[in-house]
Amino acid sequence: MKNRFYLSIAILACCSFLTAQSAKWTPSEMMKYKRTGNLDVSPDGKWVAYTVSNARMDGENSDFLTQVWVVSSDGSSNHQYTFGDKSCSNPKFSPDGRFLAFSSGRGKDGKNQLYVLRLTGGEAEMITAMPNGTGAFDWSPDSKRIAFTMIDTLPAAETRARKEKKDWEVRDEFQKAQLFTVSLEKDAKGQYPVKRLTRADFHVSGFTWSPDGKTIAFSHQTAPWVDTWPTTDISTIPADSGAVKPLVTGRGMDAAPIYSPDGKWIAYVSDGGQVNWAQKSHIYVVQANGGSPRQLAATPDEQPNLIGWTSDNKQVLVSESYHTGSILCSLPADGTALKKLEVNTSGVSSGYAMNRKGDLAYFRQSPEVPADIYLANSSAMPGKKLTDLHADYMTGRTATKTEVISWKSKDGKYTIEGLLTWPQNYQPGRKYPMILNVHGGPAGVYAQSFTGAGSPYPIQAFAEEGFFVLRANPRGSSGYGTEFRRANYRDWGNNDYDDLMAGVDKVIADGLAHPDSLVETGWSYGGYMTSMIITKTDRFKAVMAGAPVTNLMSFNGTADIPSFLPSYFGGEFWDDQQAYEDHSAMFNIKNAKTPTLIIHGLADDRVPIEQGYQLHRALQRLGVPTKMVAYPRQPHGFQEPKFIQDVGERVVEWFNHYLGRTGKAGVRP
Repeated sequence: MKNRFYLSIAILACCSFLTAQSAKWTPSEMMKYKRTGNLDVSPDGKWVAYTVSNARMDGENSDFLTQVWVVSSDGSSNHQYTFGDKSCSNPKFSPDGRFLAFSSGRGKDGKNQLYVLRLTGGEAEMITAMPNGTGAFDWSPDSKRIAFTMIDTLPAAETRARKEKKDWEVRDEFQKAQLFTVSLEKDAKGQYPVKRLTRADFHVSGFTWSPDGKTIAFSHQTAPWVDTWPTTDISTIPADSGAVKPLVTGRGMDAAPIYSPDGKWIAYVSDGGQVNWAQKSHIYVVQANGGSPRQLAATPDEQPNLIGWTSDNKQVLVSESYHTGSILCSLPADGTALKKLEVNTSGVSSGYAMNRKGDLAYFRQSPEVPADIYLANSSAMPGKKLTDLHADYMTGRTATKTEVISWKSKDGKYTIEGLLTWPQNYQPGRKYPMILNVHGGPAGVYAQSFTGAGSPYPIQAFAEEGFFVLRANPRGSSGYGTEFRRANYRDWGNNDYDDLMAGVDKVIADGLAHPDSLVETGWSYGGYMTSMIITKTDRFKAVMAGAPVTNLMSFNGTADIPSFLPSYFGGEFWDDQQAYEDHSAMFNIKNAKTPTLIIHGLADDRVPIEQGYQLHRALQRLGVPTKMVAYPRQPHGFQEPKFIQDVGERVVEWFNHYLGRTGKAGVRP
């Protein structure tokens, strides 16, 4: 008996050891983190629907399986509502509270269709069978119809030609999304009848039902091409079919319309005709039957996300980035001063969904605490926590601290902020290697989101390896106002570079980072900065450039956003070739000496892979240590979890190798 007791203790100790081992922060372990999204609040405020996505990486699988969950408003009940091996997403409660609609590719052709599930139980029923699948959708106020978008089908002759291998593509010819409705009352044939509403030469990008269900207001642009966003206008159409009536037109973007509860007004987001990629936008309201729009109060960052109206028709709720946190504001519809409802400076609140009563669901997270769902009333913030979605994931794990640090820019114009994540098992007085991580955009921002989520940049895995990680917000970032966001105009790779280097210098001066153990990485515009950094300094022992912009002229001619760089540089490259050359790594590459890992997706339309090839070939010819890894099927943001994990592991190995860290992994082939 005594021997059995000691054997049991030994087994428990072994299990505890294995648990502790499995709880280390590694790129592979971090892929177990659940991704959450798609919030919706029931009409009575008693339930919140959301989605959970888990990485599937077994055998031939490499994707994220998404399912719908529903949690009660007191947090006592939290259940999965959809099952199977096909993803289900975008849950929406019917206005009468009886049904939950969602989209899924459960059918034989794998195309997204609409499904409706009774909240009292039973199987979900497919209510559409559209040849090109369905896009965005929303319930009618009486719960009898659902409006949705679908990409136009090809003419029969073109479909036949494609089957005959005559499948050439004429560039700049697009299939555009149109607006449809489906009735939940079956016809004589037992089918759910579908009605097409729009047949116009535009692409529907968003829509909203009027409260009486008689009209749909929608935003549309000339083509489903990201570069056409400045053409976005707002129109209305009778929900039973009829003529399209323009409501808000003109230069620039007018989008995301939402009716007021009384149906008299429509709120929307607009740049006011000031077309600029470093965008400044505001909320406007216009009478639903037409008239002159009214601009509401400006938000701190002038990039508001429109959430919805309060039930009294008097205010509109918006959210946006606020430094490294977030802010929730109410804007009076009469244009008077805004009210700050929540200023989150220690984390991020996001993903807001609001019902007509004003019940507001959202995700809240911080660098050390993963995202969970909160529920509040728009007049009483903050909300109540409903879930503990990541309890199992966090068992045996503690994320290292991340703090907001700041420093003065070299030219003295700005105070620059950054997020500094500390290494595991930090020992005071010791100097550590440090990773400088540069965000994309350039109008991105590093916010205080959870650092333990799976990512090509697994922050806590870097901390586990003993790195400090500095994520800086140089000039050009969002969250700090329009002037700061536009402060890199015609100046990419110069003062923004100085902002980054000043941040590195600060961490070194604080006695935390070792000046001889620095590495750097960035993606997109962050990759652009990586390519520029290696032409300006050799202080970094190694770098990784993810989807880097390396040649501004060829980028402008191959990317899917040809108006992007002219917006930042004040003209086309043929009008100011010298500016494009001066701010391109490829025209200054002979100065590069730093070992460079290049990561790129083969399906990247935003930053085409030729940008990575140029950098790789040049470094090879210069004799600089370099490796380029191209990932099939991946667009600008990687989607397959096996590849996301692989990038994280490669970055760790690349940095450890060139830092000469003994006992660390080498560089994989």
